[in-house]
Amino acid sequence: MSEVKLAASVRTEFGKGAARKIRRSAQVPAVLYGHGSDPIHLTLPGHETVMALRTPNVLLSLDIEGKGTELAIPKAAQRDPLKGFLEHVDLLLVKRGEKVTVEVPVVAEGELAAGGNLLEHVLNTLSVEAEATHLPESVTVSVEGLEAGASVLAQDIALPKGITLVTEGDAVVLQVLAAQAEEPAAEAAEGEAEGAEA
Repeated sequence: MSEVKLAASVRTEFGKGAARKIRRSAQVPAVLYGHGSDPIHLTLPGHETVMALRTPNVLLSLDIEGKGTELAIPKAAQRDPLKGFLEHVDLLLVKRGEKVTVEVPVVAEGELAAGGNLLEHVLNTLSVEAEATHLPESVTVSVEGLEAGASVLAQDIALPKGITLVTEGDAVVLQVLAAQAEEPAAEAAEGEAEGAEA
């Protein structure tokens, strides 16, 4: 798992106006909480933070001005719904050796059995418990040769050593759907409708 170092400074101004000012200076407002301590309001470098958050469950080493270094994982990131830029980040304080529960993306690999069947992702992520400094970026599932009607349950997915499944074991993660044949009746009905309009 990757660890990314970010320089952070404590912010003392709050509210929408202060947050806009931070974003205008190419930075991102954030809050760090956890372990029963008071939340710490931070300012993070914008570009570096965006790049770091591209990695799921990235471990952040925050060099907080005047407070030393803290480890954190992202818990929530708010983005502008129209422009997509990062508006705010919630960070969870973690310690080395501590176990945390996170959502891990499920990646399917391999080819389905012939026949044009479709693979449906019922769950895009699995909830797992892992040591904070060894969080997986994703879990991979082989769908090689699966036929229509086949499904993969959460308990069927091999997890890396030291990772515990939190999602219900009998939850369906992936399922193979039979290819849908074209419906000639629908096409005929469209033809009749067009004839009626003419």
